[in-house]
Amino acid sequence: MPSQNNTLVPVITVDGPSGVGKGLVTRWLSQRLGGWHRLDSGALYRILALAAERAGVPDADGPAVAALVPGLAIEFTGDTEHDEAIRVNGENWVDTVRAETSGALASRIAALPEVRAALLQLQKDFRRAPGLIADGRDMGTVVFPDAPLKIFMDASPDERAARRYKQLSDKGIPATLDGLCVEIRARDARDRNRPIAPLKPAERAEVVDTTGLSPAEVIGKVETLLRRYGF
Repeated sequence: MPSQNNTLVPVITVDGPSGVGKGLVTRWLSQRLGGWHRLDSGALYRILALAAERAGVPDADGPAVAALVPGLAIEFTGDTEHDEAIRVNGENWVDTVRAETSGALASRIAALPEVRAALLQLQKDFRRAPGLIADGRDMGTVVFPDAPLKIFMDASPDERAARRYKQLSDKGIPATLDGLCVEIRARDARDRNRPIAPLKPAERAEVVDTTGLSPAEVIGKVETLLRRYGF
């Protein structure tokens, strides 16, 4: 995807930790706004972490991990989590990218400055007409600070662990609720306390706490924001 001067293309950022409903919201936004493009930046970090693991590159070696970025051709397709595909150099990596272990790997490399610098332009290049919905942890604070609508989603760690447990159980993937809760809290601590681009609401972000809310209630809150901001 070529770099271009695309700052006039509108962007809505949706930041927050894992398990808060960002995927639900970004897919709905893409359809609601007539086919806006989607960027799952968290998946980019997971893809790069998996690529490093496959290549035998230590995840603490920032320059070596970052050097893998130019060799990755990435495409996101699918309107729901059930028909989602994440193609890396033509191969569908969706199952391994969405695995819980991949999230832990991604959280570690996301703290490396060389990795963040290497992925920054790649993320910016997803900004194409008619618009972009950008999902991540620093979309509103670092990557697209000029976005007219910045949403920060959150939920309690216990609720997020329960949601993830159900997702994995539905897919027949073994997991324990206690183990997921421990991992989520550890990942949150890494993401919120890292010195570079820590996870936090952007300036003027609209905070949506999804604890205890149904998917329909979450969508309702986001629909209200769209109307308020003139989308």
